[in-house]
Amino acid sequence: MKMSLLRFLNFLSKTHRKPIAAALFTRSLTTYSKQSIERRIFNRNSLPGHETSFGYSSTLHRIIYRSIHEDLTPKHLSVEHYEKNPAETKLEQDAARICTLLSTHSGSHADKLLEDASIKVSPSLVVEVLKRLSNAGVIALSFFTWAEKQKGFKYNTESYNALIEALGKIKQFKLIWSLVNEMKRRKLLNKDTFALISRRHARARKVEEAIEAFERMEEFGFKLETSDFNRLLDTLCKSRHVEKANKVFDKMKKRRFVPDIKSYTILLEGWGKEHNLLRLDEVYLEMKYDGFEPDVVTYGILISAYCKAKKYDAAIELFHEMEAKNCKPTPHVYCTLINGLGSEKRLSEALEFFERFKSCGFTPEAPTYNSLVGAYCWSMRIDDAFQVIDEMRKHSAGPNSRTYDIILHHLIKARRTNEAYFRFQKMLNEPGCEPTVSTYEIIVRMFCNEDRVDLAKQVWDQMKAKGVLPGMHMYSDLITSLCHKNKLGEACKYFQEMLDAGIRPPAKMFSNLKQALLGEGKKDEALNLARKINKLRGTPLVVRDQK
Repeated sequence: MKMSLLRFLNFLSKTHRKPIAAALFTRSLTTYSKQSIERRIFNRNSLPGHETSFGYSSTLHRIIYRSIHEDLTPKHLSVEHYEKNPAETKLEQDAARICTLLSTHSGSHADKLLEDASIKVSPSLVVEVLKRLSNAGVIALSFFTWAEKQKGFKYNTESYNALIEALGKIKQFKLIWSLVNEMKRRKLLNKDTFALISRRHARARKVEEAIEAFERMEEFGFKLETSDFNRLLDTLCKSRHVEKANKVFDKMKKRRFVPDIKSYTILLEGWGKEHNLLRLDEVYLEMKYDGFEPDVVTYGILISAYCKAKKYDAAIELFHEMEAKNCKPTPHVYCTLINGLGSEKRLSEALEFFERFKSCGFTPEAPTYNSLVGAYCWSMRIDDAFQVIDEMRKHSAGPNSRTYDIILHHLIKARRTNEAYFRFQKMLNEPGCEPTVSTYEIIVRMFCNEDRVDLAKQVWDQMKAKGVLPGMHMYSDLITSLCHKNKLGEACKYFQEMLDAGIRPPAKMFSNLKQALLGEGKKDEALNLARKINKLRGTPLVVRDQK
């Protein structure tokens, strides 16, 4: 290597029309009374082990939270500590050990500890660790560099792609293209690699570069097909660049690609997430003009769009239209309606859709039950939500960490923070419910918002001891909270740790820390932080030797 990873880490430490359904009227769904529906879902006397929630409350000075009722796909898999949970597989145990070592040590010291741990490297272990390190690009690269020297290591597409994902999050695109060339020489390149690069560019608001990554597939010997075109549209839409995706669609339509129904549904979903029903309607009409009739996926997207726009009656009418056309609603459609109606506190209708779901022959699984848990929580019927959890256990359908994330979110929203922490602690010992990075983020933010930063740090340390690594938002919450408590030494320590992981701090958080230091007369420390940020922005991590 022309510049070692250790040297990079050292320099950081040293520089210290009408909408589709608008004209339709709502058909009544009243088949059961509210009371009969609730009785049919639960017989309260027959469910053992239910614990009544208790009314602890605490004052939140700043309620800042992100809704967890959107897609909440954990970016890391959190597992119980390898010494305490014998049910873990050997792979999970080793991955947790490695992540714990890497999160608390760096450089040659970390390498030595890994050697001393006598962990047998395998391709599957490398992939598992890299996925867990996806929020820590520098550490991921350090691990990959160590692993490729170990017996048992084997280069494969999945490990390269996992590394590219981690590096993309810290915008190391020059290094990423170097890895692409490595993969080409090893004949490990596939289209997934380019899709990853496009996505990371799009998330970094580098839209033209995202499109260029798509175009460069031909340069590397791949033939561009409609499925690749759809992937690009999906990447742009999911990165909130729907207008650009629509322009790309219009430009390439029939000149380079013939769109299929998936092309249209991707745009429909994009405009739906933007709550732009007018543009959604335009795409829908264009789709029908081109000869495509809505299928079950299309209807699901339309229903979701109307729910997001709080047009629940229109969404229900689309559900009826779907049934009338013998297009059987999927579990996802039911979940969407239960979630949407529940969030509007139309609980009886949400429960009715749950009953309809079961009467259609579907067996409820965790996502459906979680929708029901959320519906009860929106109406602050937490006891009923826990009855659902009892039902989940009874049918071996959960609960899982997502279930508890939903409940924690609503308890915190209701300022029942002590109860939220109690429920969080219970998760630690419940199989299948081990906290994910998302769960830890909820609890750390809760304590930071309450100015209980010492408890936030305890949860933080507990998280890292389990090999779960924090992301940018968690660092930002903790550092900001430490600044408010005037614990600037600790704030700088976590800031340095953040830089060591290759995570670029949000501008607002950095500004807060800098102003706090200046306010205490620590001009040199503030300037030192500014130098570190500038070097991180302008310095590539590592230029790898040609392998």
